Amino acid sequence: MLEIKNLNKSFNGRPILRDLSCQIPTGGILTVVGPSGAGKTTLLRIIAGLETKDSGQLLLNGQAIKQGQIGVVFQDFNLFPNLSVLQNVALAPELVLKKTKDEAQQTAKHLLTQLQMAEYQDQYPYQLSGGQKQRVAIARALAMQPAVLCYDEPTSALDPNLRRAVGDLILGLQKTGLTQLIITHDMAFTQQIDQQVLRIKPLAEE
Repeated sequence: MLEIKNLNKSFNGRPILRDLSCQIPTGGILTVVGPSGAGKTTLLRIIAGLETKDSGQLLLNGQAIKQGQIGVVFQDFNLFPNLSVLQNVALAPELVLKKTKDEAQQTAKHLLTQLQMAEYQDQYPYQLSGGQKQRVAIARALAMQPAVLCYDEPTSALDPNLRRAVGDLILGLQKTGLTQLIITHDMAFTQQIDQQVLRIKPLAEE
């Protein structure tokens, strides 16, 4: 279970998150919705360890979150343009998890097959559509064996058919027991996921 307890964050004296608390059960999906400036991406960055919190607790199964337990699929995917799809997915497990090149590539191939991207493993990011890049980014995050996978606006710039495909993919990953957190302003997508929803708004509106 991922627990967020009394989380606070301010920038230059301006409060962004105040006493935010919520829980995501293991294998659950939490969709965080709200307008721009409400602190959605700040919340994701704090959970992922990319931003410091002012106060509060972040716990995974009752323990402080450790490096590598949280995976992130960024809005712009952040794929390495000079690496093939297979290399993009295999690189971090080889460098960080100290897997052999063969082990990392076998894991990458398995994930790409699971995400219906195996036939594209030798292509480069510039040769892929937005939806295909999305799947590669998810495969790359899953290759690091995270306990929680976070998505930053996963349906931005995708057409309705691709939005539905991403939703189906996320629901499919839920069946593996993966805990997932989604930052979005896409209410139609939120309804497709139809799971736990956390609505936040800019504190200035309160």
